[in-house]
Amino acid sequence: MSGAPVPNGAFVPIDAPLPIDGADAAPSVRLELRFRAPYDWPRVLRFFAGRAIPGVEQVAGGVYRRIVEHRGAVGRLTVERHPRKHCVVATVDGAAARYADAAFAARLAAMFDLGADPHAIGAQLARDPWFAPLVDAAPGLRVPGAWSGFELAVRAIVGQQVSVKAATTIVGRLVERAGERMNERVGADDGGAPAWRFPTPDALAACDVARIGMPGKRAAALTGMARAVAAGDVPLAPAPADFAAAREAWLALPGIGPWTVEYLAMRAWRDPDAWPASDLVLMQSIAARDPSLDRLAGQRRRSEAWRPWRAYAALHLWNEVADRAGAARGG
Repeated sequence: MSGAPVPNGAFVPIDAPLPIDGADAAPSVRLELRFRAPYDWPRVLRFFAGRAIPGVEQVAGGVYRRIVEHRGAVGRLTVERHPRKHCVVATVDGAAARYADAAFAARLAAMFDLGADPHAIGAQLARDPWFAPLVDAAPGLRVPGAWSGFELAVRAIVGQQVSVKAATTIVGRLVERAGERMNERVGADDGGAPAWRFPTPDALAACDVARIGMPGKRAAALTGMARAVAAGDVPLAPAPADFAAAREAWLALPGIGPWTVEYLAMRAWRDPDAWPASDLVLMQSIAARDPSLDRLAGQRRRSEAWRPWRAYAALHLWNEVADRAGAARGG
């Protein structure tokens, strides 16, 4: 076993890929990815479960599973929290296991926000009396990311002005139209395990998305975005120094507004200060605390106190609503 460092202080022990059932079978590899405790695994899973793309992702029994593609190889990923150590355990089955390198581990660390320092984030947010009880209730809250920036961009566009459930349904239809079933490359579909690869930018750009359940302008925005990503016109994973330029590039695309870009920045770019100000749940949560803050300008000023952790502030507010409703709300 060898160790591979990843960003934000996490460390990943990597087992050598081993065949499952003989030398010619697809390999399997197990990774342990450390985090700074506390880590609110149940709320992370709830967030992913409410947005799980049919056929691509699944959350069941305290475990997250999905189809992944890395370095051109496809596999099935399983992630669960270690019962004793401060780490999550990721298992990759299929051809992608042969490429479970430091870059693969870094994608996982970003997706599950393993490099966050919950004490520093919580201490800053708890200075605001609004957030002190929320931090006490969920001290290890994380900002769930995404395996693929393109996948999240699709999710963000589809999710404009619709419920989380409706967006999930529509994205599932896109997978059926433009994705690819991968059973023969990742093993049999046992008990509903994820078996579909999310569409590539080229495949989605070529797909007819009419009559899929979206308004015409939103469908056009989705196609235009897929073409822009396929052409390399917009970045999917900009460095922090390039966040401002990336925002400008994305906002220049037809049908892409500030909410979509901030949601992408929050979950795909890992900008800890991203703030989807026009999100209805966030606006309602803030106005409920102070009725005088019923407009975006006032809410933006109020959010300045939460810098540089406004993405975590958004998750705390979304999760407060979800805790009360027992469902996925926001984002």
